[in-house]
Amino acid sequence: MRPRRSCLAVPGSNPRFLEKAQGLPADQVFLDLEDACAPLAKPEARHTIVKFLNEGDWTGKTRVVRVNDWTTEWTYRDVVTVVEGAGPNLDCIMLPKVQNAEQIVALDLLLTQIEKTMGFEVGRIGIEAQIENAQGLNNVNAIAQASPRIETIIFGPADFMASINMKSLVVGEQPPGYPADAYHYILMKILMAARANDLQAIDGPYLQIRNVDGYREVAQRAAALGFDGKWVLHPGQVEASNEIFSPSQEDYDHAELILDAYDYYTSEAGGKKGSAMLGDEMIDEASRKMALVISGKGRAAGMRRTTKFEIPEG
Repeated sequence: MRPRRSCLAVPGSNPRFLEKAQGLPADQVFLDLEDACAPLAKPEARHTIVKFLNEGDWTGKTRVVRVNDWTTEWTYRDVVTVVEGAGPNLDCIMLPKVQNAEQIVALDLLLTQIEKTMGFEVGRIGIEAQIENAQGLNNVNAIAQASPRIETIIFGPADFMASINMKSLVVGEQPPGYPADAYHYILMKILMAARANDLQAIDGPYLQIRNVDGYREVAQRAAALGFDGKWVLHPGQVEASNEIFSPSQEDYDHAELILDAYDYYTSEAGGKKGSAMLGDEMIDEASRKMALVISGKGRAAGMRRTTKFEIPEG
């Protein structure tokens, strides 16, 4: 899976921001045609995005364009203009406000027609599905299964909060008067749908962009559950997101040691054991599976191990 610890939103109508985004250490950059673009700016923004995808240096980044949702008059033209114009330099299309599986199927069919018409590799461009209302959450399992192109399920907190009449004006913060985590059920349902279909789960934005401590608190909640990354709206949030959604060096080293030790102890040379001791810790197949998650995230983040498994003497 592509690393998506930090997913940077960039207005597709702002050339200065599009230029600056290329130099930021975000794992993913999505060029936005939806909320970040005023209605009158959308047609020109499509062509601006095509230009920057084709001519910009996005090395090391997942390149995504967020189009408008299917209830608007802009969606099909967003997809046709961007994919025909810059398909080889585009990794995914993000579809906002997904409410049912049929909306994903429609986007898949449109992408396939464009790819065939233009001679592009069919199926290479992925889809990111953004869940932003109660109906979308109720249908999230079907949405996650709707197309082999789907790579991520994304929580969109602002529109979601409005859709359920949540009593808060601070996106991502807990509503006053509720003593528990108001987002736990939502995040877990998205996470379960994603994991059941081998997809990534991404948390949405935190709009108080200068409150990095607040961003960290909300991001750590999603990371603790198992989410793969979070949106960033400001360069100051990128470093925090990359750190929070990466394993610590200690955890990464430990995971790699578990994998090496388990490989050894289950081998002929190691005695063909189903379980063994690594220091004071017993490891087995379940330990290996947990270690694979941590090591995979560490490797995707470019981490390097600082310890080495030593075969025990005797």
